[in-house]
Amino acid sequence: MKTEKARDLVARERSRIEASLRQLTGEVDAEAQLHGQQTGEAYEAGTDLEREEVELALITDLREELEAVGRAEARIAEGTYGRSVESGTVIPDERLEAAPLAERTIEEERRLEADPGGGSVGSLF
Repeated sequence: MKTEKARDLVARERSRIEASLRQLTGEVDAEAQLHGQQTGEAYEAGTDLEREEVELALITDLREELEAVGRAEARIAEGTYGRSVESGTVIPDERLEAAPLAERTIEEERRLEADPGGGSVGSLF
């Protein structure tokens, strides 16, 4: 894959993730303010724990995706984007277009998912 196309794909992912993170954290902040205005209590005192856990999990996932964006940007700068971080095998352009943050081939990723305790550090992509 050409470097410029790789940069564009990864930049779009960064924008999408950052927008989602801003929206989600903004919603959490707005809910806390509204709760305080309506009840005079701190938001934590009456928080729906299940919803809070889901929101925190989503925020965590988005932050992990941002870390993956940083790794992809580093691989672009190093000239290794599009190659598996595990084996160095070329990752097909079709996979990178569908999952710009992919760090491994589909086969490697499937193997890793089938054996998550296999000693390698896992990847979301």
